[in-house]
Amino acid sequence: MPASRMQQTVALGTEFWSDSCALPELVEAIDHGAAGATSNPVIVGAAVSADTAKWLPVLERLLREHPGDTEDDAAWRLIEAVAKEAAALLEPLHKRTGGRQGYLSVQVSPKLYRSTERMIEHGLSLAALAPNIALKCPSTKEGIAAMEELTARGINVNATVSFTVSQALATAEALERGMDRAFRQGVSRERLHPYVTIMVGRVDDHMKRVVARDAVLLDPGCLDWAGIAVFKKAHQLFLQRRFRSTLLAAAYRHSLHWSELIGEGVIQSIPYGWWKQFNGLDFTPRQTLTVPVAPGMVETLHHKLPDFRRAYDEEGMRPEEFAAYGASVHTLRQFLGGYQQLVEWVRDQML
Repeated sequence: MPASRMQQTVALGTEFWSDSCALPELVEAIDHGAAGATSNPVIVGAAVSADTAKWLPVLERLLREHPGDTEDDAAWRLIEAVAKEAAALLEPLHKRTGGRQGYLSVQVSPKLYRSTERMIEHGLSLAALAPNIALKCPSTKEGIAAMEELTARGINVNATVSFTVSQALATAEALERGMDRAFRQGVSRERLHPYVTIMVGRVDDHMKRVVARDAVLLDPGCLDWAGIAVFKKAHQLFLQRRFRSTLLAAAYRHSLHWSELIGEGVIQSIPYGWWKQFNGLDFTPRQTLTVPVAPGMVETLHHKLPDFRRAYDEEGMRPEEFAAYGASVHTLRQFLGGYQQLVEWVRDQML
């Protein structure tokens, strides 16, 4: 059987992850070369909603075993149950590769985004679920500090709520410090594989909201290249500075987010519906990661949109500004809302 588009992408040096922890979708993704998976409150909620026949009995059992649980307690027990089963599907690959691949990213509670200490505490608890867990924390000032400390303790992390070159650089620098501390304390170099996500589609989404809000006149086609331009710029800088963390593209909105970011040493975390669509395209993948975005598009975005300058420039923002960036606010609110929807579903089963 000919290689699928995803398998061809992997052959070109790009690691393919499933942006879903729904078990049937993850199994299928692994068959097409997926080497990891990501989750967040929205993704976990979707996985539970898509398979209530499986997860409702699990929740009912957890409620019987822990009758004193609050709604939040029960929701997190369910999230952890989903994570354990998804991680188990990836664990054989994790073992075969000596811990280089096969990670499931699990996000700390979105409610903790203002507290470094509480993110560390929750992260340590989640890391104990399985040997192949990578902890997701937001790329805010507080989240970056949490990821540095978790890395120093030998725990793999994956930066999320991340949209800008300045966030990626600040996170990568913190992870370098964390890795150096970990290695001085005897942590194996083969054990640590930190990841830095750029949510390319959410960059595009934010620019489109800004254009609509401010009535900016520009070629609308430029907006689909905003996240791609940010990712390519960050990748170039990661290579120049020899960062040891791996860039990961997420939040897909169209085929260019796949076809324009293919190359060695990066990860694409693709939702089930998108990678299935990509597999059916009459397109042969090729290495595009180092091919620059057309200068005219970048110049237009840079000239017309101050928020693109903040996303694209190396010093576009300071760490204390990361949480207030428009895409960060929108995404944090969505994650908080997704988590609350899961809690409400749990409540419906409790009452």
